[in-house]
Amino acid sequence: MTTDAPTSCGTAAPRIVAAGDRTLLVEFPDRIDAETNARVLALSKALRGSLRKVRGLQSVVPAYRSLAVNFDPLLIGHDAIGELIGRSLQASAFAPVSAPRRWEVPVCYGGAHGMDLQALADQHRLDPARVIARHTAPVYRIYMVGFLPGFAYLGGLDPALHTPRRAMPRAHTPAGSINIGGQQTAIASVSGPSGWHLIGRTPWRSFDLRHENPFLFEAGDEIVFTPIDEDEFERLAALQDDPARRPRPLPGDGP
Repeated sequence: MTTDAPTSCGTAAPRIVAAGDRTLLVEFPDRIDAETNARVLALSKALRGSLRKVRGLQSVVPAYRSLAVNFDPLLIGHDAIGELIGRSLQASAFAPVSAPRRWEVPVCYGGAHGMDLQALADQHRLDPARVIARHTAPVYRIYMVGFLPGFAYLGGLDPALHTPRRAMPRAHTPAGSINIGGQQTAIASVSGPSGWHLIGRTPWRSFDLRHENPFLFEAGDEIVFTPIDEDEFERLAALQDDPARRPRPLPGDGP
C-alpha cells in the first residue's frame, strides 16, 4: 500500500507506505531541514490527540522526515488509519505553531568527560578551545529522539566540526555524553555503545524513570550548550539526585 496524502497548497504531498501489517509510515520530502521536521511533528501532535479516541491506534513515532503510525489490525484497518492520517494532515497544516522549548544545557568539555576532544580538534586543525567555541555557538534543534531511550539527535552543527564516525566504536559511553558523528551532534541519555566522538558530558539526566515522563527532551526542542568546569559538573550532578531539582527549559519558551 502506497498512497499520496492530501496536503495544503505549496507543499509536497507526503507518501503513506505500509510497513508491515500494523504500521503505516508517512514519508515527507527526502530532505532533512527544520521545515520538513516541523511538518512531521505537527502531524505527530495531531495524531497523538487521537490516541485515546480511536480504538486500535497504538502509538506514533516521529523521525527526521517520517512518522510511523502503529495500530492493531484486529481493531482497525489500514484504510481507516490512512483516512485518519489524511484528516490529521489537513488539520495539522493549519494548526497554530507553538514556540519551541529552549534548554541551556551545561557541558564539561574535554578531559575524562570528553576523551575525543583533542583528537577531533587535531583532525580539524583547531585548538580544543576553538572546537568548544564552535560547538557552543549554535542554537540546535532536536530532530529526533531514539536509538536509546531519550537519545537526542541534534541538527545545526557547525560544518567545520562535521566528522566521520569512529573507525572502532566503543562498547560503553556514559550517560550524558555529548557526541559528534557525521553532520550531527547528540546528547546520550543512558550509557551504551557508540561510534560517535565523545567531546564532553552534561550532568543532567535526560532519561529518568523517577518521573512520570522520564524523557527530559522531546523532538522540536531547541538546545544551547554552555561550558562548565569540573567543579560545576560535580555540583550539578549532585543536584540530580533530588527528583525535585529536575532541569527546566528557559523561561518563556515552549507551549
